[in-house]
Amino acid sequence: MKPGCALLMLSTWLVIGCGGPDPEPSPPCERKCQDATALRALREIMKLVFNLTLQGNAVGPQDETTPCPMGGSARVFGQATSNAVQGAIEVDLTYELTECAYLQRDDEPPENYNMTIAGTVLQQGTIAVQPSATMALNMSSEAVSFVGTVYDPPIGFEEPACAVRMGQSGNQLSGTICDREAGTDL
Repeated sequence: MKPGCALLMLSTWLVIGCGGPDPEPSPPCERKCQDATALRALREIMKLVFNLTLQGNAVGPQDETTPCPMGGSARVFGQATSNAVQGAIEVDLTYELTECAYLQRDDEPPENYNMTIAGTVLQQGTIAVQPSATMALNMSSEAVSFVGTVYDPPIGFEEPACAVRMGQSGNQLSGTICDREAGTDL
C-alpha cells in the first residue's frame, strides 16, 4: 500500500470513528426565554387553528371546530371580513382551546415546544394575506393553561391559569404572560 493511501484511510477512520466535534450546547433559557416560547406556542396554535378552520371561508360570521394535531380540539367563532384592496382580513374572533396540543421542532432552540393549551383567547385586528398588508393583531385571555415543554433541550413549562396579553405587528410578537413581559420574532 502506498504511504499516501494509508494516511487517507487513517484520516477517514478517525472522522468516521469519532464523528467530528460535538455540537455547541444551547445557551441557557431563563424565565423570559421560556415565556417567549410559550407565547410563540399560543400564537402558532391560533394561526394553525385559523388556517384549518377559516382559511378559504366566505367572509362574515364564523363558527368552526377542528381537532388539534397532537390531541384536544379548538373552536373559533366570531366575525371575519375581507379587504381585497389591501389584501387583508379584519377579524374579531374568539378561540376556545380545549387541551389543544401541538409539537414544533426547529434548528433554533427557542423555537421548539411541545405544548398543550386550554383557555379562551380573544383576537382582534388585521391578518395580512398579501405582502401589501401588515399583520396587526391584539390577543388576550384572562386564563390560559400551558402544560408541556419549551426550548431544546426541553424545559418543563406549566402555568395553570395565566392571564395573557399579546400583540403582533408584522413578525414581532410581544406582551405579557402571567404579568411577566415576553416577546419574540415569528
